[in-house]
Amino acid sequence: MSDPLKDAVKDKYGQVARGSLSNQNDTVKDIATSFGYSELQLASIPAEANMALSCGNPTAMASLKPGEVVVDLGCGGGLDVFLAAKAVGETGRVIGIDMTQDMIDRAERNAAQAGVTNVEFHLAEIEDLPLDDGSTDCILSNCVLNLVPDKDRAFAEVFRILKPGGRLAVSDIALKQELPEDLRTDVEAYVGCIAGAIGIDEYVSGLRRAGFVEVKVEDTGADLNAYGKLTGEGGSSTSCCCGGTDDAESCEPHASPAQSTILSKYNVNDYAASVRVTATKPAPSA
Repeated sequence: MSDPLKDAVKDKYGQVARGSLSNQNDTVKDIATSFGYSELQLASIPAEANMALSCGNPTAMASLKPGEVVVDLGCGGGLDVFLAAKAVGETGRVIGIDMTQDMIDRAERNAAQAGVTNVEFHLAEIEDLPLDDGSTDCILSNCVLNLVPDKDRAFAEVFRILKPGGRLAVSDIALKQELPEDLRTDVEAYVGCIAGAIGIDEYVSGLRRAGFVEVKVEDTGADLNAYGKLTGEGGSSTSCCCGGTDDAESCEPHASPAQSTILSKYNVNDYAASVRVTATKPAPSA
């Protein structure tokens, strides 16, 4: 049975994947660096892996080691997949998961063009991962878990595929206070990573219910209004990277964590935060 919210997410992010946003756009690079990526990191990956869809840099807190198996949930064009692939080396493996075929296609093209061989990509939903129990050392995700309607099921799946002692390193959006009614029920706000977000305390309790320990959900203090840089200066409701035009046809379709209509009415920083999420699956007692 079709889910209208998931269909909206697939449609919007499919548009982004088919577009031309990349590291070759200075604004796209600026947004990525504002959320924790270094110029060196961005230069080391395929340009089209970055589409300014991040709200943090999960690889920076993952402490990845050579030989590890890493899964990136909602991998998009492969930004964090390619950074993780360098960290785990030829003896390691990085698996990208995305529910949008256009994103998988883009990521696979990026891998082929860059000659990266220790990665693979799968079309799947986070609530139903095509991976074995206890098969993963570390799970990454970047501004995606807020888009999953059933958070408890997603957390349970993440817990299932992790090895005992395995860890979670996630960048995401979480709420600091309850959203206004019009924002909470707006589909564009959901697709834009705001309306589907849960509270910071709820995030912690959800991971603990799934079985995780050492759970931390920390506000990074990053400015979510950074995404407004991709909005036309003329105040159009169409998010774009064309710099000052209100012509929707000349704009790059872009699903960011703050649609321009939201930015014009609310300061999203009052309600939501970029958060750093870490947690561990308990290892067996000695």
